Amino acid sequence: MVQNRASPLSLRANFTWTFFGNVIYSGCQWAMLIAVAKLGSTTMVGYFALGLAVTAPVLMLTNLQLRGLQATDTNRQYLFGHYFGLRLLTTPLALGIILGIALASGYGHEESLVVVAVGLAKSFESISDVLYGLVQQHERMDRIAKSLIIKGILSLVALAAAVYLTHSILWGTLALAAAWAVILVTYDMRSGAFVLSRTAQTPDTVFSAPSYWRGLPSSLQPIWDRRRLMRLAWLALPIGIVIMLGSLTLNTPRYVIEHDLGANQLGIFAAMAYVVVAGTTVINALVQATGPRLSHYYAAGDVVACRDLLLKLLGIGAVMGAGGVVIALVAGREILTVLYRPEYATHVDVFIWLLVAAALDYLASLLGYGLTMARYLKVQVPIVLTALAVMALGSVLLIPAHGLLGAAWATCSAFAVLLALNGYAMNHALRRRARDAHRTRLYAIMAPSGSRP
Repeated sequence: MVQNRASPLSLRANFTWTFFGNVIYSGCQWAMLIAVAKLGSTTMVGYFALGLAVTAPVLMLTNLQLRGLQATDTNRQYLFGHYFGLRLLTTPLALGIILGIALASGYGHEESLVVVAVGLAKSFESISDVLYGLVQQHERMDRIAKSLIIKGILSLVALAAAVYLTHSILWGTLALAAAWAVILVTYDMRSGAFVLSRTAQTPDTVFSAPSYWRGLPSSLQPIWDRRRLMRLAWLALPIGIVIMLGSLTLNTPRYVIEHDLGANQLGIFAAMAYVVVAGTTVINALVQATGPRLSHYYAAGDVVACRDLLLKLLGIGAVMGAGGVVIALVAGREILTVLYRPEYATHVDVFIWLLVAAALDYLASLLGYGLTMARYLKVQVPIVLTALAVMALGSVLLIPAHGLLGAAWATCSAFAVLLALNGYAMNHALRRRARDAHRTRLYAIMAPSGSRP
């Protein structure tokens, strides 16, 4: 029998596709930073890093982590059109907030324009993200991987070519936005339509779509059901706040560095700190490939299988983190010199501490995704708030006194706190689920004799 081309892939196949897709995409993203450092200046890197630091928390909040919620929506409480409609409402809101921040921040003219251009690029990415959630829900990670590979290569070529030809990071960022828009329209939309055309979400489930959506396949149109969208937004708001706070935690040192030390030093720090982002991309590949399976185990009450899979993921994260620290200790100076420029290598001690922070972040991120899978959403708010407070306090106290090294120490401290608190909460979630599953089995055994409470 010929397998349906839209049927789910095996866990091994999904992981393989996700791993290679994310590694290639992450490598291209890192190469973009290297290209700016090689073709431009540390100040240009700093402007680009500032744009990412300003826009990330805003979009993390307005994205509401809909991809993760959709991918783990085992009971199909909402259709794709609900997720898509909500994302189409929140993305313009995010772009408006970013524009307001750029106008009110007091940044220089070029800095402000770069911030807005990064926000535009990220807006296109956010639409692709909700389409990724649909494909991930149906366990077809190969289609996401192909999109990431194409996007990564096209982004690198567009940004590098624009910076080389214009000597402007602003034009480079606008070229990046154009590349992401092309991928959204030419591949990601078609990929979502392919998956939906082979599911039970038939066209008659979509209603009240305005005429300007009629160019889309009917199954891919947003659903403008106000009550359902409000419920979905309310469900997703806690995790959106958590992800925003997590992004603020990661970017707080960058705000302090730009304010106290300038864009030049921010460029150096951001280039070295990108290794944390690059590694997190691989971690995300792990959870994207295993998320639906992990969610299924938890929902079914199979706590043993859920814990075993989570421990395997933590083991991979620990090996990645330890390996990065060892490599930095052995060849950190040479790596920074080759990748960037000699002035970056004078901060090898900062690089080593950032890799220690990365190792802590990998484990904390895996546990945080586990909490989302278990729908432990509200408890994550005080956890991340605590980590943000540690990061902010450490940045304000350590960066003026110790410069970039102080920023790395503040980052380590915050991620250590986040790891400890996420670990405690995840252990509580698994123990509680085990008790509930045991109680359910007892009720099932007692029911025939009329002993059900």
